Amino acid sequence: MEGVWLEIGNGGRGTGDAKALAQVIGTVLAAERETGQVAAELSERYEEIDLIYTISEILGHTIRLDEAAHRILREVATVVRARRATLLVHDPQARLLRVVAARGVDPSDIEPIEVDDPCSIAARVFREMKIVSYDPSDAGVPDPGCGEERAYKGRAFISVPVVYAAPGGSPKPIGVINLTDRLGADAFTAGDRKLVAAIANQIGAAVENARLVERDQGQQRVRRELELAHDLQLKLLPSPLVVAAKADVAARCRSADSVGGDFYNLLSLHGDRIGVMIGDVSSHGFGAALIMALAMAASGIHAETAESPSEALRQMEGSLAEELADTEMFLSLFYAVIDPGAGRLAYANAGHPHAFLVAGDTGEAQRLEATRPPLGLGVGGEERSVPWRRREAILCLFTDGLADARNEAGARFGEERVLSHVRNLRARPARDILEAVFTDIAAFTGGGPANDDRTLVLLKA
Repeated sequence: MEGVWLEIGNGGRGTGDAKALAQVIGTVLAAERETGQVAAELSERYEEIDLIYTISEILGHTIRLDEAAHRILREVATVVRARRATLLVHDPQARLLRVVAARGVDPSDIEPIEVDDPCSIAARVFREMKIVSYDPSDAGVPDPGCGEERAYKGRAFISVPVVYAAPGGSPKPIGVINLTDRLGADAFTAGDRKLVAAIANQIGAAVENARLVERDQGQQRVRRELELAHDLQLKLLPSPLVVAAKADVAARCRSADSVGGDFYNLLSLHGDRIGVMIGDVSSHGFGAALIMALAMAASGIHAETAESPSEALRQMEGSLAEELADTEMFLSLFYAVIDPGAGRLAYANAGHPHAFLVAGDTGEAQRLEATRPPLGLGVGGEERSVPWRRREAILCLFTDGLADARNEAGARFGEERVLSHVRNLRARPARDILEAVFTDIAAFTGGGPANDDRTLVLLKA
């Protein structure tokens, strides 16, 4: 022990005994001193080990990093005796370091840091993935700031990169921990640097896991929204049962994406008349689905009130003009009114190429040609009519997703393959013909994902 000595008299004994006794006592005192040092060191290590354990517990029970970051900073700052602390996380899209937690400072007072900022210490630590520490009381250490204007003027600090390395992958920077204004006269020690670096690695893994969880949750949310949108879109399409008392109808719409731009409508009009409509928006996905939903709503209104198919299309164009202009889309649309009693089919065709009338006796397919441009590309047009042979004629309407489907060799499915099924099975129910077409196209394309929406409507009355 320092400041303590022991005097031993000879007591009539030889000096050899006194020397031996002094050596024993000195050894005991040295051992006691070493034990005290070890105990102090273990006490310090215990504090650090307890900190790492505490942070592991925080991260292990918290999914959201922002909930854990403030607690982590508080624990770290307490152990290394830092008055101020900040945790910055990289925003890869904006190429900025943003504060996600702070201690001893208002986070709103800290502007995001550009990762390319040549004068920012945090940005340099992030880019180089190296620890920077500074003790302003050491005159031999250069100021890490950037020139006189941006020289560092605070007390001792340590800035540590937050790094994540996937198994087998290279480490990448995630963010930076800054611990500033060490409480007390001494600077941050080598032990402090090792401790904060170990904690930074834990935080790096936690940040990456939080991002993965957030991305997965976002993808799940998008999938749920797409499924909901798909279900809602299917519910907009009418069941063939709405005209089952007047005609034998089969219809199917398959979207290339979860939602699409194809649609059809079936309307039971006054008397024996039947309204049949098919449309194809010039795209697919959410934008096309919006136009599709608006067109379905407009068709239900205007088809009931318009005096003719051409008038119904003109009114629909007026209802959709603003949306078509804003989205820079257009809509091919075919609308026919079948009057079986009068033996007539009246139609207006706004640029829809796949509309056919198949004769029940010969199987000959007559194309019902366009009478005007697609909605959104021009106005005007006329109405045409053709004879309708009751219980023999078949109205066949489909979109280009069927005709343009390709196999592995790049060959098109084509109109003729669709019409051949209608021709060969014309004596069968409409549902049988539709199933034959979709079975054939699945075999033709190998069952792979469609590049465009596929819709088919068949009507026999």
